[in-house]
Amino acid sequence: MRICLDTSAYSHFKRGDGQAIEAIGSARLVCVPAIVLGELRSGFRTGRQAERNERELQEFLASSVVRVLDVDEECSHHYADIVAELQRAGTPVPTNDIWIAALATREGATVITYDSHFDCIRRVGSRILTES
Repeated sequence: MRICLDTSAYSHFKRGDGQAIEAIGSARLVCVPAIVLGELRSGFRTGRQAERNERELQEFLASSVVRVLDVDEECSHHYADIVAELQRAGTPVPTNDIWIAALATREGATVITYDSHFDCIRRVGSRILTES
């Protein structure tokens, strides 16, 4: 299974949430969008354990099943299509999450998240996890 992590999924994984651990542990490919890295690192910089959090993130990213996803021209087309679909449906979704969905679409991966608004994005599969 190919998964694409949302920021909430990585955060829950690091806190030891069983659902996030199971989803990540059973994946053959774990995609981490550069957008998620930006969100995580901005949180690290405002927290008290920035160095530890960054070190743990680097260890996670070094895994052979983890791949960082960068935005490219193909992704921009998916993004534009998703934005247009959401506007037609009158369904707002945070911009960063649209980029995450566009990258997951490009990779054929399922978004793993705790944010229910991913259900509004029909062109990408999502697995909405619940708080334990």
